[in-house]
Amino acid sequence: MNPRASTAAPATAAPTERHPRAFEPITLVITLAMSVLGALIGIVLITSLGISPNTAVIGALIAMMIGRIPLGALMRMRSQHRQNLVQSAISGSTFAAANSLLTPIAVPFALGRTDLVWPMLGGAAIGLAVDSWVLYRVFDSKLLPATNSWPAGIAAAETIKAGDSGGRKAAVLGVSAVVGLVGALFKLPTSAAGVGFLGNIWALLMFGTGLTVAQYAPELLDVNLTADRVPHGLMIGAGLVALVQALLLMRGRKGRGRTGGSDDTGATDAVDTTGSPADDAEHGPTVGAARLRRGLLEGMVLFLCGAVVVAVAGGVVAGMSLPALIGWVALAGAAALVHQLIVGLAAMHSGWFPAFAVTLIVLIVGLVLHIPTVPLALLVGYTASTGPAFADLGYDFKAGWLLRKDAAPWLPFEMEGRRQQYLAQLVGFGVALVVVAIAWKSFFADGRIPPVSEVYVTTIKTGLDPDTLRTMLLWAIPGALIQFIGGSSRQMGVLLATGLLVATPNAGWMVLGALVVRRGYTMWRRRGLTDRAARKESDEQAENDLSLVGAGLVAGSSLNDVGQLTKVM
Repeated sequence: MNPRASTAAPATAAPTERHPRAFEPITLVITLAMSVLGALIGIVLITSLGISPNTAVIGALIAMMIGRIPLGALMRMRSQHRQNLVQSAISGSTFAAANSLLTPIAVPFALGRTDLVWPMLGGAAIGLAVDSWVLYRVFDSKLLPATNSWPAGIAAAETIKAGDSGGRKAAVLGVSAVVGLVGALFKLPTSAAGVGFLGNIWALLMFGTGLTVAQYAPELLDVNLTADRVPHGLMIGAGLVALVQALLLMRGRKGRGRTGGSDDTGATDAVDTTGSPADDAEHGPTVGAARLRRGLLEGMVLFLCGAVVVAVAGGVVAGMSLPALIGWVALAGAAALVHQLIVGLAAMHSGWFPAFAVTLIVLIVGLVLHIPTVPLALLVGYTASTGPAFADLGYDFKAGWLLRKDAAPWLPFEMEGRRQQYLAQLVGFGVALVVVAIAWKSFFADGRIPPVSEVYVTTIKTGLDPDTLRTMLLWAIPGALIQFIGGSSRQMGVLLATGLLVATPNAGWMVLGALVVRRGYTMWRRRGLTDRAARKESDEQAENDLSLVGAGLVAGSSLNDVGQLTKVM
């Protein structure tokens, strides 16, 4: 079974039980404990190594082990759906604490304005809340469909399923995880190889190309692409086209998709509420164009309101004229929305999100507009609070979607499960906010500041020269063209720029090598088959086999990332 495709449940399937609740006592207690662990892992690693690992697999494994304890209440954790709630909460708390909260408040601190840390924390909390709300509203729309890759989500779901079923699937996943862990111990980016088995082939081809060019351009061409802001220029052009493509996807005709986009619940009068995955394949995504439009518009309004709060609390109001203040609020709201969409699209296709790079682009735009230092720092912090949680929640929803896809009736179970995952992540976000509020002083006092925050502050202080601006505008043209040619389903321009910006050594070879293996294995399985239906079935089985391998590699790499905590401590 291809984990990226829907499969029909048997017509005689009995109705499923009610989806477990996020606030059930045993689930809530474990969720709170795992969220504290996730937040601590996040802030320790982001301040020491500059990384924020995906802890979803860790949460799932711990929940599985708890479920094996022969005590009445704890045995309830054997449920795959409860394990899904736990992994959603711990991964949410990790990214929220590290990326959405601590990184933004480190910007005014590194600038020497400790008085702005608390206002910035309030603004970052608003950005985080709106970020997750928008994704909850628009996940499984034409813009962000559940059928797309979301590689880390596949890894979490396959881990949970393998732990439940055992057998060949568990063996393949386990061996792949060991390979991923060992490779990561030897400094190989095995997660990149895992993503190569899971994501969109065209998007990953551009991603791998970008990674490879970024690695070898300085040596072969004697060009420092990052210093010349070439990737940033490509991302600006690709990002603008991606935004237009997203707006065009919002125009969908009434009645298209399962929901038709007519209400807030995701249902219409024309929908068969006994919907199964077969219905999903027939009717399309669960979020129609109308709800997609409403979700993004709600996000824009809420981001603008959050920008007003940051402006007032941060003292921006007192230092700017009314027109300048209105412009700052409008820019902050738009930047937050665009940032989350670009980060989310990149994460959906490649499993990597260029949050740092896109925030840096917003900073550069602010420098071009000559925004004063303090308002610019607050703008950067507010923008940085969006994106990572958006992408992470997409991963978790993908995992839940895979675990729930055989339910009957499917639609109500899927929508309720998604709602419970959102509530579980809100628990994780709340814990992360408390942990960061308590811990930031001691971390910053010891000089443990996220490296990306220091880069933002250095850029603010040094400014931007005209030559760099011209280079960025020049490279924005090919970025826009590549994104336009690839279309919204491939995001080729955004992924090429992402690869150039991430620039992880040897990751390009891992991605491209995985794509070669993927294609070769698919063709090998096809040998001797001439019937179209048989070839299609063979291709789906090949994708299923390789998805297990990819999930294991990602899981093993994630275990290594979390294992870095012991080294840091």
